[in-house]
Amino acid sequence: MPSQKTVLITGSASGIGYASAMRFAKAGWRCVLVDYQAEALRGLIGKMPLTGEPHLIRVVNLMEPAEIAALAEDMPDLDAIINNAGMSDSTQLPLTAMTQEQFAPLVRLNLDAPRLIFQALEKKLKPHGRVVNVSSGAGLHAIPFRGAYSPTKTGVIAFTKALAKARPDLGVTALCPGFVRTELVRRLIESGRLDPVRAAGKTPLGRIAEPVELAEALFFLASEGARPLSGSAVSVDGAASVYGGSIQCAPAEYDVVPMDTETAIDVVGAAPDARQNWMSLQTKNKDARYQSVIDASVLNAPDGQRLNAAHEAAKRFARSCTHNASLIFLLPAHTDDWATCGDEAAARMFVATQACEWGSKGLRVNSLDVHPQTPVSRVQPIAHYVASAAAQFLTGQSWTITP
Repeated sequence: MPSQKTVLITGSASGIGYASAMRFAKAGWRCVLVDYQAEALRGLIGKMPLTGEPHLIRVVNLMEPAEIAALAEDMPDLDAIINNAGMSDSTQLPLTAMTQEQFAPLVRLNLDAPRLIFQALEKKLKPHGRVVNVSSGAGLHAIPFRGAYSPTKTGVIAFTKALAKARPDLGVTALCPGFVRTELVRRLIESGRLDPVRAAGKTPLGRIAEPVELAEALFFLASEGARPLSGSAVSVDGAASVYGGSIQCAPAEYDVVPMDTETAIDVVGAAPDARQNWMSLQTKNKDARYQSVIDASVLNAPDGQRLNAAHEAAKRFARSCTHNASLIFLLPAHTDDWATCGDEAAARMFVATQACEWGSKGLRVNSLDVHPQTPVSRVQPIAHYVASAAAQFLTGQSWTITP
């Protein structure tokens, strides 16, 4: 019988961290809950499923390097570290008007803490362990009057990429959420600093995510199947990061289905003589409530015809699905061939553009970029997550699968 897996989750007393602790515990993991809110941690641990070793509480101020270093004492071996704790600026001051006392806390918690936690717990990570750092959409685009929030979240992405390169034996990814209905966001809404209608209007899916949706993303990224994404910054943001329109997005015209809703995956456009048997990604449950299509026709299109193939595939999908469904294109991995790279890049931007047009209907479209030598078994866990109801806030993204 395999040994129980253990994950350490920072910022686990509320929001995405709280939902993630519940998700990992439900799957049978042992959780080490790290936060400065002792009472909230005790309340959480009393609600969590327990299937093996007891969950652990560590009350830590992550702005204090000495307290982070002490985490290594009496720490069990870890399969995964989730660096989720973070904070936003509450002053609304221009950067040049901020004192060091106002500026520094975000640097210490958002940027320094993930690095110091890894340094403290590196030897506690099991071979081939995973590290997932929670960044933000603000790490991809500057948000003014939020102090050091955008700079620190960009730093988290850079740290993730560098650590993945330095430690290829580990799986290291960054998660970039969009607007999520956490306690922090609720406080911003209540104080009048965030208009929920306008926030949803910046998101092609037409709504704000719930913490459980990001918990599903963290649970997947902490799995062995996510290893080919190591070094990536993964946006689960309703296509907010790819939207370039100047008008408000339409509000959602669909209902979010439960995260564990069964998904039917149909594979189309696969070449029968292909060395990669993409048909093996297909599921047998044709009548499942959530429908998904994996389309290999773009991958198999002649050079110079991939944008056109993506357009035709999207039209086919739209004829059969009108709401709450997922389309995944298989695309060739990025190349530097000047004769073909423009058409392939256009196909990826087609994915983002189509995601923005379809969003309010709950129709999702993403692409997985694969090398000719990439085994289908390496793609399968990622494809099944992206296709599933657990990924309902993931759209408009192109992920490269390493061989």
